[in-house]
Amino acid sequence: MRAVAIAFLGLIGLAALTPELWTPAHYETQFRESPDARPSARFPLGTDATGRDRLSRLMYGTRVSLLLAPAAALLTCIEALLLGALAGYLGGFTDRVIQSAADLFLSVPWLFLLIAVRAFLPLNTSPEASVSITFLLLGALGWAAPARVVRAAVRNIRFSDFMVQAQASGCRPAQLLFKHLAPNLKPILLAQFWTAVPVYILAEATLGMLGLGVAEPLPSWGGILRELETGSVASQPWLLAPALLLTAVIASFQMVLPREDYSV
Repeated sequence: MRAVAIAFLGLIGLAALTPELWTPAHYETQFRESPDARPSARFPLGTDATGRDRLSRLMYGTRVSLLLAPAAALLTCIEALLLGALAGYLGGFTDRVIQSAADLFLSVPWLFLLIAVRAFLPLNTSPEASVSITFLLLGALGWAAPARVVRAAVRNIRFSDFMVQAQASGCRPAQLLFKHLAPNLKPILLAQFWTAVPVYILAEATLGMLGLGVAEPLPSWGGILRELETGSVASQPWLLAPALLLTAVIASFQMVLPREDYSV
């Protein structure tokens, strides 16, 4: 199943990266003569109320999520590495400050914190700015849990035999950090990265459904799913296509997660 999930994600990723090569139109193109059209050979998923092709918007929205959710996850991992490594390696006052900050972030439901911070920021931003704001917030606010994982790993590795031997051999602190400690954190950070990507995809979809995500006319999964609020799924079952694709992508990410458990 893991191989099937990887193949599916690869296929979706390839399709989403090149929608201009095979989708019927650009995501902004309006077919004013065909608003709310039913699925057809010309429009496989029909059109929305303004005559825009749903399949095109779905693929362009998928590209936004599949490119920027990993970027946000990478930002989170960098923050977790810096803060978690400092807390675990230095200990003492530094450890207490970082741990207190992490506990504060974790004491508030993460999604509620994200929504609250996003609501304080301007809503009438350009689509490009809204994309940057959304995924920068995702990356910046999600550091606490991964940082605790990194901290625990660093504390274990710091007092391991090979680290003590390297320190006794005269290795400088920079060598200990980058030559001996950092390579042992790579699988942990990789696991945190793969865990964060589907979480951030779902978080963006939630923000978009609340009107706090990517601004129109740029499509995103959340913005597209908002149509379920007004459309009738019973008479228009094709409206479920974005939800089904989102579910399949999230499930596939879960299948390709590293098998090791690095949670605390």
